[in-house]
Amino acid sequence: MAKLADAPDLGSGGVTPVEVRVLSPAFFRMTNWNPTTWQEAQTTQQPHYADSEAMDRAVEALSKLPPLVSSWEIETLKSQLADAANGKRFLLQAGDCAERFTDCTPERITGQLKVLLQMSLALVHSTKRRVIRVGRLAGQYAKPRSSDTETIDGVTLPSYRGDLVNDIAFSELARTPNPNRLLRGFERSAMTVNFVRALIDGGFADLHHPEYWDLGFVDHSPKASEYQAIIASIAESLRFMETLAGESIGAINRVEFFTSHEGLHLHYEQAQTRQVPRRDGWYDLSCHFPWIGARTTDLDGGHIEFFRGIANPVGVKVGTHEVEMEKLLDVLHPNNEPGRLTLIHRYGEKKVEGELPKLIDAVQATGKQVLFVCDPMHGNTQRTASGIKTRNFDSILSELEQSIDIHKKMGSSLGGVHVEVCGQNVTECTGGARGLDEAGLGDSYETLVDPRLNYEQSIELAMLIGQKLG
Repeated sequence: MAKLADAPDLGSGGVTPVEVRVLSPAFFRMTNWNPTTWQEAQTTQQPHYADSEAMDRAVEALSKLPPLVSSWEIETLKSQLADAANGKRFLLQAGDCAERFTDCTPERITGQLKVLLQMSLALVHSTKRRVIRVGRLAGQYAKPRSSDTETIDGVTLPSYRGDLVNDIAFSELARTPNPNRLLRGFERSAMTVNFVRALIDGGFADLHHPEYWDLGFVDHSPKASEYQAIIASIAESLRFMETLAGESIGAINRVEFFTSHEGLHLHYEQAQTRQVPRRDGWYDLSCHFPWIGARTTDLDGGHIEFFRGIANPVGVKVGTHEVEMEKLLDVLHPNNEPGRLTLIHRYGEKKVEGELPKLIDAVQATGKQVLFVCDPMHGNTQRTASGIKTRNFDSILSELEQSIDIHKKMGSSLGGVHVEVCGQNVTECTGGARGLDEAGLGDSYETLVDPRLNYEQSIELAMLIGQKLG
């Protein structure tokens, strides 16, 4: 079984040999579609490149590079997401709000992998469900912006749209969209994927040795003893099972790990979308699980047009913009294919009680099954009196707990959580067991876009979610 992208598809547009077989739902999404048809639609949130020929060259170069993931892994994830929609698994989708090229380091990548593994361990222990680990990792380099430009001290320049497009430094050269950054982003994504694969294949995720995952400052967390009790319980259970079996449980040595990012920059996604041997349809092989952001859900827009044609499981952020749910499902989920569509709702703790039931009703009225996931981060963003962007831990937890209760009440189920976390001891979100306040935000505030839960807060959140679901 592939443990991330260890067997890339080598086809880059070749036609599957003719054979007699049952046509899959992906085949029907191919009709009147190819990876470039999105260009015929009105598409928002795309950077403007002054040199269109340089852009074309970058896309052409990307289209010839080996893919980052394989169709086998994508189909495996889709099957597991179908299980989550049926209550048999739970999706943990977590990682950076926006990756930076400078963060492609062993320490940063290892930290992200550690926090996801430990969060999943807490969830497995409490929920007694297998957890699907999906990282906002190896490609989360593009970000939507509320305005195309930014003005500082009377100087107006293009907005920072993520390292895939331009640089955060406020100068004309840095802010000018550069198509060569598409290749740099791909290269760093590949390095990240390969390093994660090497860690996992080397036994980094071995449950026999959870001490490999430790980050030193967890020892100072008020939740440290509770987490260590979970570790001890799992270790004892493993020893018991292996004593009965008379041998080591080899499958516990490794875990499956999938990658995801917002499929925002459509030229980048297009370049990595191709047909593969012995499968119908087109796969976006830049990651396993791309999602559509809340700002790009226009039914006539380029993002919906692109996503309707790929065979990947896809997510859609719902909450800040009106979406006609029946029409959205008709376009993205026409065949009710298990595991195909995930709806990631993000309302905020004050609005979720009024808005989430409407979403559940709208989906249930179609008779189709989706995986519901809660993103409790974006709807709870606020600014301090001094203008620092932050989120409060209690608000994040409140939206999650309300969502769980609302789904249960309406005969639905919350099948996952989507959070922005950091494997470092940053101080960007207030609250949590150690009671970080606004005065402490300046201690280690690193994010350039959205605030993330730090390591302690992430583990605490996972334990509390597990207790609520368990």
